[in-house]
Amino acid sequence: MSMDPQTPELRIDGAVATIRLRRPDQANRLGPDDLAVLAEHLATVNAAEAVLVLRLEADGSTFCSGYDIGRLGAPRAVAFDEVVNAVEDARPITMAVLQGGVYGGATDLALACDFRLGARGIRMFMPAARLGLHFYQRGLERYVSRLGVDTAKRLLLTAETIDADEMKAIGFLTHLAEAEALAERADALSATLAGMAPLAMLGMKKHLNRLAAGRLDAQGLRHDMQVAAQSADLKEGRAAWAEKRAPRFTGR
Repeated sequence: MSMDPQTPELRIDGAVATIRLRRPDQANRLGPDDLAVLAEHLATVNAAEAVLVLRLEADGSTFCSGYDIGRLGAPRAVAFDEVVNAVEDARPITMAVLQGGVYGGATDLALACDFRLGARGIRMFMPAARLGLHFYQRGLERYVSRLGVDTAKRLLLTAETIDADEMKAIGFLTHLAEAEALAERADALSATLAGMAPLAMLGMKKHLNRLAAGRLDAQGLRHDMQVAAQSADLKEGRAAWAEKRAPRFTGR
């Protein structure tokens, strides 16, 4: 594992974890060492039961320019698509906090998140066809399930650049804020999510993703529904509702 201080950093603060990309001078492009570090961070977050929200953020003026094109074909311990798939499959609720540009594989990294918050002035494009690069299966699935097949074709087959307003209009962004308000908006959403009942929230996130991908496990869904129905959190939620107070969930 590289000790490069520019590899992604993980910080955990109570129920919220943040992975921060730290190569602003290179538009936060990702190399083999970055992928390995990201995989390790995701494993750490998944194992930390107290973490309910995972934020992906970046230093500098560009969120991420995807995988380093100059390193295509170079040996790596973890493949790019494995990391992005792990983000989609992560146990906590995930959000990408986007500024500047979102390019190449970073567009799929963002689509793998449950929420995508963007600042006005950002842009995105996917140059795979221009590079002669065939995109991988689950990346194609995410483009289609999040954006629709016609929009997926438009973005993947033409490498067209679109701006923040259109990113919001097509559903790439779930939230659009002024640049100076982006951090506050992300903090507010993090606080909202951290206050939800973990069993119900994380279970529904998992099964919604499976539904979107056409891979629903009906038995698993019934099991998670039963666990939530028998939980102390449901009792607490009902009591808090009746007493008109904020609930105090424990994830049990």
